[in-house]
Amino acid sequence: MSKEARERNLRLLPSVDEVLRYNKLAGLLAGHPRSVVVEAVRASLAGERRRILEGSPTQEELGEHSYLNLIAEKAIEAVRLSVRSKLSPVINATGVVLHTNLGRALLSEKARRAVNEIASSYSNLELNLDTGMRGSRYAPLESLLTSLTGAEAALVVNNNAAAVLLVLSTLAKGREVVVSRGQLVEIGGSFRIPEVMAQSGARLVEVGATNKTYPEDYQKAVNEHTALLLHVHTSNYRIIGFARETTIKELVNIGRVFSLPVVSDLGSGSLVDLSRYGLPREPAVKEVLAAGADVVAFSGDKLLGGPQAGIVAGRRRYIEMMKKHPLLRAIRVDKMTVAALEATLREYLDEERAIEELPVLKMLTAPIRLLEEKAGELAGCIRRLAEDKAEVTVEQGYSAVGGGALPAAELPTVLVAVVPRAISAGDLQTVLRKGEPAVMSRVRDNRLILDVRTIRDNELPALAAAVGKVIN
Repeated sequence: MSKEARERNLRLLPSVDEVLRYNKLAGLLAGHPRSVVVEAVRASLAGERRRILEGSPTQEELGEHSYLNLIAEKAIEAVRLSVRSKLSPVINATGVVLHTNLGRALLSEKARRAVNEIASSYSNLELNLDTGMRGSRYAPLESLLTSLTGAEAALVVNNNAAAVLLVLSTLAKGREVVVSRGQLVEIGGSFRIPEVMAQSGARLVEVGATNKTYPEDYQKAVNEHTALLLHVHTSNYRIIGFARETTIKELVNIGRVFSLPVVSDLGSGSLVDLSRYGLPREPAVKEVLAAGADVVAFSGDKLLGGPQAGIVAGRRRYIEMMKKHPLLRAIRVDKMTVAALEATLREYLDEERAIEELPVLKMLTAPIRLLEEKAGELAGCIRRLAEDKAEVTVEQGYSAVGGGALPAAELPTVLVAVVPRAISAGDLQTVLRKGEPAVMSRVRDNRLILDVRTIRDNELPALAAAVGKVIN
């Protein structure tokens, strides 16, 4: 672009007031704060001015009205993006049930209603309505947890890493914690058990080998500085082959001999025996406590199917010590978590109802027949909308549990594969991810893969419409 052309285009740029008076912005000003619209107009003008100075060839033919319209359009889009919530719903078509990046467990209908009710009104979060005196936010959760797990007492914090931190800070600060070398797991966000332990003030004592640890390894490590024996369930990976792990029962026997508490970090703890529903064997919380563990820590938003939370259950004397620890104040749960978790736990009073009502359990145990029906419906909708612009097929595949739970589980599922004719599957995936609603999917062999296991029934029309819109 010549110097004369740049100067001409700069002169043609409208002022902020001119853009604000433009009829296209009338609706924008009526529906949004004036300051937001003004800022969007200024930013759009600044961006256009910068492009002109850089000599963008696309600006050569624009006239005065064209610039006014261009700036208005850019301002409208900027306002739309600025007021759009940065946290938005996503259709999960990946087949990963507990997708950490997508918020893990979906709440049940009752849990959602409970959150809405408590969030929109005052509540007796820390008030005993019978006495009129201060109460405990943990009371409604503790009674349910002790009933469901057989523990003497229970406590809830904001996630399982916080639960483990609280346990170690309370029971082992300045002392030694014995743990198998094969259980020094890394959890989400590159946080590792040794780092959590160091933050608690406890000193790590590794025993055994990566693939084999025997009871005598723990026994040899016990001394006057030992505070507890820690068992970490490797819920996000498995060591197979030439391997041997010391069981909770064996650790409990050692703990009794040396008068040491045994703590189990279950990670994605479950309240039901999932092997009865065709899933791999996973130790249930009640089972670990029955084996003699003094304290068990586990997550609320994984296999349990509730909100993000860390749950500590076990012997009353240890739980009471944690309740008095100053760290608890920093990691306590809010009223929405209490409401959602209480509603979730109540579902477990009837296991059959829990399987049917909790989205995570319902997805994990969904029979292949229902998945086939859902896939057929989705494929049919996409075919009608895409007409001849894509090939749509139904095929067999596998889902994943996700969330660091049941890593060896392969869940047979049904997939809808879409091969667009005009664009690549990768481009289709990108546009769907950035759309409204956002859609997360997989791409394999230049085919867009939609796993119906994690797609809710009421999302099928919107998903089909989103795919059809992009293809057309």
